[in-house]
Amino acid sequence: MTEGSLAERLAAAVDAGMPAARDDLARLVALRSVANPAIEPASECVAAAELVGELFTQAGVDGIQAHPTPDGSLAVVGRTAGPAGAPTVLLYSHYDVVPVGDPDGWQTPPWELTEVDGRWYGRGSADCKGNLVASLLALRALREVLGSWPVEVAVVCEGSEEQSSGGMEALARARPDLVACDALLLADTGNVEAGLPTLTTSLRGTGSVLMTVRTMTHPAHSGMYGGPAPDALQALLTALASLRGPDGETTIDGLSHDGVWDGAPFDANRFREDAGLLEGVEPLTGTGAIADLLWARPAATVLAIDCPPISQVTAAAQGEARAVVNLRVPADTDAAAAQQLLIAHLRAHTPYGAQVEIQPVSLGRGFRARTDGPAYAAMRRSMRTAFGRDAVTTGQGGSIPLATALAELVPTAEIMLLGVEEPASRIHAPGESVDPEELLRTALTQALFIADLGGLLAEAGS
Repeated sequence: MTEGSLAERLAAAVDAGMPAARDDLARLVALRSVANPAIEPASECVAAAELVGELFTQAGVDGIQAHPTPDGSLAVVGRTAGPAGAPTVLLYSHYDVVPVGDPDGWQTPPWELTEVDGRWYGRGSADCKGNLVASLLALRALREVLGSWPVEVAVVCEGSEEQSSGGMEALARARPDLVACDALLLADTGNVEAGLPTLTTSLRGTGSVLMTVRTMTHPAHSGMYGGPAPDALQALLTALASLRGPDGETTIDGLSHDGVWDGAPFDANRFREDAGLLEGVEPLTGTGAIADLLWARPAATVLAIDCPPISQVTAAAQGEARAVVNLRVPADTDAAAAQQLLIAHLRAHTPYGAQVEIQPVSLGRGFRARTDGPAYAAMRRSMRTAFGRDAVTTGQGGSIPLATALAELVPTAEIMLLGVEEPASRIHAPGESVDPEELLRTALTQALFIADLGGLLAEAGS
């Protein structure tokens, strides 16, 4: 069997499997698997874990089990032996999703996979249920064409990745046998643009804190007390404003913010379009470039503020106000140390002698991939065949806390980050969607990669 004929047969099998893949994604999207029972019922995550186990079992993965983790989530794992001496490929994804967010921002039902202009819309359609389905599609295509897999295949699908609560990491540290592998495909990222195969080689570390400011035992009438009354909301806003310099760049006391990204630059016009900047609004670059601020420097973002909503406004200075601040740091920065600097900064910059309480909410270390091994070479070949274009590498502003832990637990494994996401997917925002062509090409990439790593595809040019 020649390389071309096998690649063509795999491509045909992936294409033929797309209707079933759409059905799988529709079933998954229908489950409101937000790993926070205060937002969605915990039963939704349990049902999602059960469905994931069912789908991987149907795809041929042996020994599927839903393992409880210390944060209360369920991690679906399984492993099928390959030929003697064959390498092991671990496929990672997660079935939990972020909340719907502003329901008015959705033009389609968020929990119902809906096709509009060729795209499939729904929460989790890209992040990360779409990635999960791409892996399922690849495994099915390989079994259909080959009858079995040429490598040992392991799967890990966690249930609390979006919460950064560490359940899967704790399980992996307690049971390193579950993640033992030679090559690890973390299917939880995507391409810098649709149709351009991309490997993410750098992930930011992350840490969120909850800040509470108190100045009075109760709100005070702004007419009677406004002026001398130490307004807790104003104190909070003053502290939050100190996180940014005049040019908008993050400036946290003691935390370096002069890093330079050594990879490909990020085009300013593409950033404006991808981020949806309004007319007249410019990206914040400070003393650097967009790529520097994305991947080489810290970024503090105010995610939420607790204060009276406009619909319940009263003429009162507030005695208490709260905010959640998220910190992202470059891959090589100690995220825990940076989080402590953030806490110290917020305390130091809160005025009026206000009482300040700050507690860490989440913490995740950064990650930098090793890209010079044979598995990376096989992945580049597979992407070239599946997409018809050479792969590029990029950094990722988001964080995958498990990546660093796996790099420690399986130090010899090559870790590759890829996926179905691209700018139009709008992950974590209302109106999330996936391009079916990206799902198809990502599935074909994984199928070709497994065949290549199993020695069934000759090296290019041989």
